[in-house]
Amino acid sequence: MEPNHEAMQRAKEMIAHSRSLVFFGGAGVSTASGIPDFRSADGLYHTMKDAKYAPEYYFSHEFSVDKPDEFADFVRTCIRSYDVAPSGAHLTLARWEREGRLSAVITQNIDSLHQKAGSERVLEVHGNMSDIYCPQCGYTMPTEEYMQGTGRVICPVCGKLMRPRVILYGEALDPVVFNAAMHAVAQADTLIVGGTSLVVYPAAGLVDLYRGHQLILINRDPTPADSRADVVLQGNIAEILPALD
Repeated sequence: MEPNHEAMQRAKEMIAHSRSLVFFGGAGVSTASGIPDFRSADGLYHTMKDAKYAPEYYFSHEFSVDKPDEFADFVRTCIRSYDVAPSGAHLTLARWEREGRLSAVITQNIDSLHQKAGSERVLEVHGNMSDIYCPQCGYTMPTEEYMQGTGRVICPVCGKLMRPRVILYGEALDPVVFNAAMHAVAQADTLIVGGTSLVVYPAAGLVDLYRGHQLILINRDPTPADSRADVVLQGNIAEILPALD
């Protein structure tokens, strides 16, 4: 579905006159780059249904603890799959930041494509798969080193397991990152929410902190926040966002 011209023009005017623009996005920002989401017909929950374990288990704290070798190899598979080009949405947001038009990117994605596109003020509320560290002592390891070999990787400093700085099922969000995201949304005069179904909490609850009157929502399908949005643009965010320049 193509968004109507009037809605596009209204969104353009909001963005052009914004003094504190914040973007909050989800999987739809990266699907154009070939990275599958979780819940759609082509998403991981569907394509991994015949895998050895349930899809949710692969992304769980339980899996990382119970089967550290298999978990580490799964992480490597994910990191390799993220070696793709950023979408038009990623590139547009990075350019808006360079131009001083965008205050922050808040993302639920764990692929680090915003940074690859050139964004620097990125708040990853679910962490990411490529920053490898030791939760025990804080030692960090180059991703390339973690990618070598198979199975678990032991911290050379304290002997504990190295892992990606990602929030797995069963783990709490990083309070520092989430508080920063809350502050960014609360201070925004214009908020663009894109490529997210707004069903995963607590991240989806960030929209409730927005108190302005310039909420632009971009998604392929309807979301629970459509009724409160000032502009709803239905379609591919990787095409719509560059057209809002």
